[in-house]
Amino acid sequence: MINQFLPMAAHRSLTTEELAAVLAMRPQSLRKRFSQTGEYFGIRPVKMPNGRLFWPCDTVEQLSKGGAK
Repeated sequence: MINQFLPMAAHRSLTTEELAAVLAMRPQSLRKRFSQTGEYFGIRPVKMPNGRLFWPCDTVEQLSKGGAK
């Protein structure tokens, strides 16, 4: 069941942990880069009020093409 409290953007997104696993890196590396620059190679996540980051589901595809345009 989809959590009714999450915005629609979060339903079609990856958590920081999921993205880090796909990219074979530590979640903290993504968080640090976001903290420093507000993005990860041009890709901006949605930041929830509780601090969690939700990355677009096509982030891996965007990164393979050189980042967001």
